Amino acid sequence: MEQWFSAQKLTEFKPLPNTPQGVNKRAKLENWEKRQVTGKRGVSYEYALSSLPQEVQAEIILKQAQASKPVAVATPKNLNYLPDVVWKPWQTANERQKSVAQYRLTIVKAIAALKATGLTSQKAIALVANEYNESAGTIKRWFYDVQAFEQSDWLPLLLDKKYAKRRQGEAEFTEAAWEAFKADYLRNEKPSFNVCYYRLQRAAQEQGWTIPSSQTVKRKLEREVPLAQQIYLREGEHALSRLYPAMQRSVAEIEAMEWINGDGYQHNVFVRWHNGDIVRPKTWIWQDIRTRKILAYRTDLSENSDTIRLSLMDVIYKYGIPRKLTIDNTRAAANKWMTGGVKNRYRFKVKEDDVVGIIPLLGIELYWTSIQFGKGHGQAKPIERAFSHGGLGELVDKHPSLAGYHAGDNIYNKPDNYNGGKDGVSYEDFILALEDGIRAFNEREGRETEICQGVYSFSQVFERDYANAHIRTASSEQLRLLMLMSEAVTLKKDGTFELLCGGKVHNRKNRYLAADLIASNHKKVIVKFDPRDLHGTVHVYSLTGAYLAEAICTEKVAFGDKAAGREHDKARKQFVKHNKAAAKAQQTMDAQEAARYQPEFEEEERVEPKIIEMIQRQGNTVRKIEVIVDDEVDEFEEARNRTLREMALAKGLKSNI
Repeated sequence: MEQWFSAQKLTEFKPLPNTPQGVNKRAKLENWEKRQVTGKRGVSYEYALSSLPQEVQAEIILKQAQASKPVAVATPKNLNYLPDVVWKPWQTANERQKSVAQYRLTIVKAIAALKATGLTSQKAIALVANEYNESAGTIKRWFYDVQAFEQSDWLPLLLDKKYAKRRQGEAEFTEAAWEAFKADYLRNEKPSFNVCYYRLQRAAQEQGWTIPSSQTVKRKLEREVPLAQQIYLREGEHALSRLYPAMQRSVAEIEAMEWINGDGYQHNVFVRWHNGDIVRPKTWIWQDIRTRKILAYRTDLSENSDTIRLSLMDVIYKYGIPRKLTIDNTRAAANKWMTGGVKNRYRFKVKEDDVVGIIPLLGIELYWTSIQFGKGHGQAKPIERAFSHGGLGELVDKHPSLAGYHAGDNIYNKPDNYNGGKDGVSYEDFILALEDGIRAFNEREGRETEICQGVYSFSQVFERDYANAHIRTASSEQLRLLMLMSEAVTLKKDGTFELLCGGKVHNRKNRYLAADLIASNHKKVIVKFDPRDLHGTVHVYSLTGAYLAEAICTEKVAFGDKAAGREHDKARKQFVKHNKAAAKAQQTMDAQEAARYQPEFEEEERVEPKIIEMIQRQGNTVRKIEVIVDDEVDEFEEARNRTLREMALAKGLKSNI
């Protein structure tokens, strides 16, 4: 422990002045013991610890005690106790118990050091209790528990006594039984504790194991297998990752319309669509990250490139071009028309001649949400909170004008008036409810966000911050990019090509002719087209973006509307799927099951013929005789023939019978 301190060092302690000059002045007034030392800056003085005020000595000793290393196990001396017995509980204590004992040792060592300066036990305990924010009675008990022992043996004496008693009184549990229970309970199927304990009881009877009560097993499980490990073993990595606190990100440095994020929301309400189908629509929504205001949306039967493209066009037309954009890496959101050319797309095959998508073409920096442990990380997008409790599910799906058509939040939470999709609200009423719900979401005041501060609404802070933001406005050419879509195609020598986006009808596609490109050297070109008018004129560009020619549709054999083609393809797949299921339902049993009901094979009974051919040898010849089989005639003939043979034998004649 240090015994001499410079004036500069003493300024760190609260009871003394905070400048070296002030410390030297007080030392002179109180006549502190000092010594002269020579340093880089010349001659200075150091003051003895023992001559300092007691409160300063106490603070110095406390800080030095906190910084001191834990004591090592000392070599046993001639004592009135056995150190081996004292240290025995230390070997069976867990890490948490050892850590608590180390903490208590620091406290009792600080008390001992203060007493060595001349302070009374009561004063030393009070100072330490105040410094460590502990009860004076508690640390007094710790201190007096170790007074009769050498300081080198204090550590095991400060172990939790309750823990030691619990370890000593733990019920007997066969180790193999404990391992068997853990193997059964700690698995991904998440079996219930009671069922696992019941299986343990049955196994114990069979194996002769000793097991404690279910409550004892439960406490042992909580004590020896941390909750985080239980969650990992029973629920997997993704569930374990959710225990980690979410990152709190600040949006204070982001401008309004600098960064937006988007996602699709599946509505829990049945709607009668234009074609008469009863569906649950899906809405793509763009939201400003700084202010959380919903900027634009488009609704369709599914999440597709058209709704994403057109809703982004709405955002750009109203508010300008954002600098950054965050979306999920889904098949719909990461489509080539929107994100082509982005190297880290991780969706579809990335090719060197990919058409540059609309997002990178507009100079927007694209960010994907992260994938953690095999699943999407929804917390990375603020828009996810707009879909949760109190969001669009309440404001839109449960709107009064949509009453009677709610589909329920999930399969376990259906309203009493659930109609199973037999009828739906009109499309017009749904759109009006959607618009009203989004406006209510934006205009609600008192939002608890970093920017709204529990006072303003999303619309209010957006209007305030948008006025001072640096906005990139879109030119007419950029807006035209959002109206048209692109596709890379192979150009034939005769100037014709086909577009995939029109789908197929009778296995044929829309064919186009660019008369100016007949016999041209271009093999791969980019075609820009209006997805709503695939039978009209399209525009052909080179891979470098140079305009080449117009092309007309010469064979209008496929769909003229990309959306119609997509919905037709979806309907065809559903038709095949439903009929496959219906066909399988007709077969209530498979062929092997049907074979079990076939009659068992039995050996056929041998049928005796009524007419047989008898072969008799007569000299060197063989004579065949047809005989009608009759039991009674057979016996008579045999008796007669036997008599004739006997008579011929008696006369010495040779019989041919």
